[in-house]
Amino acid sequence: MPVPDPIISTPSSTTSEAPPTNTLVLTSLPPIFFHEQVQDALRAQFETFGAIHTWAPLSGLGRVIVVYYQDSSAEEAKSLDELPIASESTLHTTLRVFRALPTPLHTLSSEASHLAPPALEKNFLISPPGSPPVGWEPIREDPPNSTPLAADLVAALERLQINHAVRFEHGQTRAQLINADEVNGGVGVWVED
Repeated sequence: MPVPDPIISTPSSTTSEAPPTNTLVLTSLPPIFFHEQVQDALRAQFETFGAIHTWAPLSGLGRVIVVYYQDSSAEEAKSLDELPIASESTLHTTLRVFRALPTPLHTLSSEASHLAPPALEKNFLISPPGSPPVGWEPIREDPPNSTPLAADLVAALERLQINHAVRFEHGQTRAQLINADEVNGGVGVWVED
């Protein structure tokens, strides 16, 4: 299917008062405007106002984002707002051009806008880890602790151990969990069945 060439007529509106910007958004574009030939013709028309930094067609949204190097170029191109566009087919549309927030051009090419790797001593905390530094050799780690439990932990576990003395009162069974320490004024814990 041949793509019709758009015929661009003279603009019918003037720029409205708003802060200057270098970014314009063309909206409500029909799908046929996203064919390569039509995009080339549309871009060529907007390049007549000044050098374009970025031309970003968004076919799914029916929009094109245009970023100029100079604010004045974008302001002149804004004059194409409400421009009637006709083609050889029955497709007639009005080009809508809106100002967008200014796009800072210095940050688009700056290395500072990229995420830097972490400091070398923290480089191994990321997943997957980065490459080891030049000359890095793995060190032999110490074996695990040969003493399974510390003495104070063993003593605490012994105090918590169930006392096997079972007492019978009125046919009930009780097990002593923690023995009351009479010297230090401890508390005894009993469990009934």
